[in-house]
Amino acid sequence: MLRRTTATGLGIVMLAAGVLVGAAATSYAAAPGTAGAAPRSGPGLFAKLTHTQATAKFRAAGISWSSSGGCSDRNNPRCTSFDQINSATVDGVITLKGATGCAINLTGGTETGHASGTYSHWNGYKVDFSLSSCLTSYITGTFTSIGGSKWKSGSGNVYYKEGDHWDVTYYNCGGCLAG
Repeated sequence: MLRRTTATGLGIVMLAAGVLVGAAATSYAAAPGTAGAAPRSGPGLFAKLTHTQATAKFRAAGISWSSSGGCSDRNNPRCTSFDQINSATVDGVITLKGATGCAINLTGGTETGHASGTYSHWNGYKVDFSLSSCLTSYITGTFTSIGGSKWKSGSGNVYYKEGDHWDVTYYNCGGCLAG
């Protein structure tokens, strides 16, 4: 596990196993199971974005999103919200889009109604994608199967084929040049 403690004007910041406590000026992280690994990205890895900031980045990259409720309220499980999403998660989706050339439609973000936990939708680490043959072929043909309908990318992000969608956990931006 990497640990980085930084004193800022806002108090003490501690990052342990990719979990941010407080407000960070510096962030280091390793995907779970890679204790002692070198930092994967620079400052801003776990910076939180607003829904507007995230959708602007998705729109610029040609990534679509949809909501069963036609809304973006983080507190409504029928909405698709990106409020408080990690910048690394957004950059990871954009990296995947660039690597695959596939259309990506996001159907789940940081809204309530998903399973809880440290690396959860609510905490900004996960998104859901609609299934497509293009994405499925790329994920299953490029990443390593880790069993149980899960595949792991070379950077450590996990893609779980969960029935009618892909549930993706971004521990980092997937090799992007951000940071």
